Amino acid sequence: MAVFTEVTLPEAQALADRLDLGPVQTLRGISAGIENTNYFLTTDGGEFVLTVFERLSFAQLPFYLQLMKHLAQRGLAVPDPQADAGGEILFELQGKPAAVVNKLRGGHQLAPDLFHCEQVGAELARMHLAAQDFPLHQDNLRGLSWWNETVPVVLPFLHPAQAELLSSELAFQQSLASSASFAELPRGPIHADLFRDNVMFEGLPGRERLSGCFDFYFAGVDSWLFDLAICLNDWCIDQANGRLDEARAEAFVRAYESVRPMSGVEHRLLPAMLRAGALRFWLSRLWDVYLPRDAALLKPHDPGHFERVLRERIARPWHALQPL
Repeated sequence: MAVFTEVTLPEAQALADRLDLGPVQTLRGISAGIENTNYFLTTDGGEFVLTVFERLSFAQLPFYLQLMKHLAQRGLAVPDPQADAGGEILFELQGKPAAVVNKLRGGHQLAPDLFHCEQVGAELARMHLAAQDFPLHQDNLRGLSWWNETVPVVLPFLHPAQAELLSSELAFQQSLASSASFAELPRGPIHADLFRDNVMFEGLPGRERLSGCFDFYFAGVDSWLFDLAICLNDWCIDQANGRLDEARAEAFVRAYESVRPMSGVEHRLLPAMLRAGALRFWLSRLWDVYLPRDAALLKPHDPGHFERVLRERIARPWHALQPL
């Protein structure tokens, strides 16, 4: 999403021609994010997003792109990868994997209320159920194995109190992952990054309707509860201090359960998974800050935000109210 790879207009036009999208009108780099190169691509055929993948390989990408196709075919409002005449949806630009998807309508809601949280909660559950029969499998590449590899790399950059928190939370999550309760959690393909800036709404203020979810390039097979926890840690918090807004969180979970009721073990492990979600993004932001890559428009996120979220989730465990 930052611009690591400078795509030229002729290169974009060649890909648009292959996809029969018509002449390119505009090609504009997107500065948000730090994983991939993204451009808004406008052609005579419509508005699209061109992505050049900087970390994901040609072997890994069919999972993400086919998952979006799978969800789009089942009526979910997600980007639909554009195919050439032979049905191919994965291409090559400057030796790197690339894809083009349709641009979703609407805008972000960065100050969500109960109404927005309810819509995202229900959509997340629909997404989980719709992906149950998706035939491809890929582990969550930012899960426990990645945490185990990455914590020793970032520890030398941290203050003692931060290093102690990171090490102790990793040990807690290792113990959780080896437990019998954890093994009972329902699993399947998850989005794993459904933050406020990855969801679109459209409509009049106060009446906005969810118009799409995008950026599936952290997706993988993991527990549905982990996906829910990631959402709660972004959609239902006070951004200044990381504290959970319990009214929004309750609305989010109730809407999710209106589509897919959670099991007893999911309710019991929710506080621990909220910690897991905070750890995952604190760790990735530490990695991006202390081990950065060059990019034309790189804007790394503040790792301190998810450090505060993690401390809050440890200090104030939260359980959603189970329906009577």
